[in-house]
Amino acid sequence: MRLRGAVVGAALLAGCPSNLPEPLPEPDAWGTLTGPGGPATTFDAADLWTECAFLDGGEDDNDHHNFVTMFDGYLLMPWIPEWSAGGLTFFDFADPCDPIKVGEVFHSDLRESHTTGFARIDGRTYAAFDYHGAYDPDEDAIVGGAHFWDITDPTAPAFVSEINLPGYVYPDAYARVSLATFWQGPYVFVSGADNGFWVIDASNPAEPTLLSQYTPDPPLRVGAVHVIGDVAMVSAAEGSRTLLLDVSDPAEPQPIPGGEFHVTDDDGVPKEYYFANTGGRYALFARKENGGGFAAYDLTDPTAPTRVGGYNTPDGNGGYVFRLHDTMFVGDSNFASVFDFSDPSSPLEIGRADLEGDLDTATPIGNVVVLSVDDEAVPDEASSVVPWTEEPDRRAPTAELHFPADGATFVPLGSRVGVSFDEMVEFRTVFEGSFRVTDSAGFPVEGMFTGQENVVSFAPTDGWFADTTYAVEIAAGGIQDFSGNAVETPVTFRFSTGRELAE
Repeated sequence: MRLRGAVVGAALLAGCPSNLPEPLPEPDAWGTLTGPGGPATTFDAADLWTECAFLDGGEDDNDHHNFVTMFDGYLLMPWIPEWSAGGLTFFDFADPCDPIKVGEVFHSDLRESHTTGFARIDGRTYAAFDYHGAYDPDEDAIVGGAHFWDITDPTAPAFVSEINLPGYVYPDAYARVSLATFWQGPYVFVSGADNGFWVIDASNPAEPTLLSQYTPDPPLRVGAVHVIGDVAMVSAAEGSRTLLLDVSDPAEPQPIPGGEFHVTDDDGVPKEYYFANTGGRYALFARKENGGGFAAYDLTDPTAPTRVGGYNTPDGNGGYVFRLHDTMFVGDSNFASVFDFSDPSSPLEIGRADLEGDLDTATPIGNVVVLSVDDEAVPDEASSVVPWTEEPDRRAPTAELHFPADGATFVPLGSRVGVSFDEMVEFRTVFEGSFRVTDSAGFPVEGMFTGQENVVSFAPTDGWFADTTYAVEIAAGGIQDFSGNAVETPVTFRFSTGRELAE
């Protein structure tokens, strides 16, 4: 790194501008979406809180639905039961009350998916899902783990590979199976319930390999792992305990001092949650003990996570929770709740929607929410589209939390950069022009981009250089949300792999 700086200095003295850093692309030069993007419909007040459409998969759809998201301008809906045998469907969702199916695939080994992570590798985009296979006589067991798909063309998603993970046991749906995936850089973190979590090297999605397995001590039934930079939030499947780990070396995750906590109610009494999420600076938990609702914790200082507020719905039983700016969405089993979160210390319930069945998931997509039930659905009505506010979303995403922190020093050479927004973002818009990483001489750093829900990540191809300062900019006009709103307020921060930041 010092050698490169010396070469640049000599070039300047010699008047040779050809050795200066090449300019980065403009923030909006990522191209165009293949699909039309998120909802563009304006609703009347009378249209709100009632379904305007149902979403159904192929003829093998067993009506067990869960999390949906947007990719490349289309709505991606997995329709997969927990015992496997399901599919993926892409919809044109510009008019959410008249969704148009554009791509679909079935696979017998896909397993119920609670999250979806994306990675761009060699010009193609991949997604990771849970996997549940058949009996393997060589293993003398039912096998399972993670599935990898090429979704570069949403009209023709293609299976790529699968990886069997050690200790996978079925039929118990919670004890030793894969429950969620999180893709960050070359690594996929797979939540394994009583197996802790596995870390997969997926730098080549066609040949994923197991890097490590982490089992918390004392044991924690891991429901999800969310990773922002080197900070991993390891949350429970039906428990109150949560762990924050340093995963700068994914082969050897380490507890962060002060990073273990129990989710509590307003009185400080620990309460179980069903599943967890992240959104901006917050850790989010869907409560399930003595009612539903949610709790939110500030993760800005991972050595001291702090409860900022929550809401208890006495007649609810929380499933999954999502954030869209100042609004929270919770699938509360018997109904879906939407909350005003503009004052985190005093959230207010602003509306409810219903769908027959076990309503665990309410995913915001602009000015509609997609409700999904994973059991006891009316045939062909396991997901519905419900307008929750009149106007299309016109608010830009805001980057609220990032690791490394601004001014951080002694950042490990294997670290990744993570940025968490206050809403989900369109992964197609994340690239070297919108998520800019340069060294202290201004040279762009080559790397890999991944994204999952509210979090986008960057992993340098060759790692970081020792004793070097780097700058990161989330540029204005680049990364967009599902509705096409681009970042308006840029975020810049610097960190060093050495003792101090370069001037």
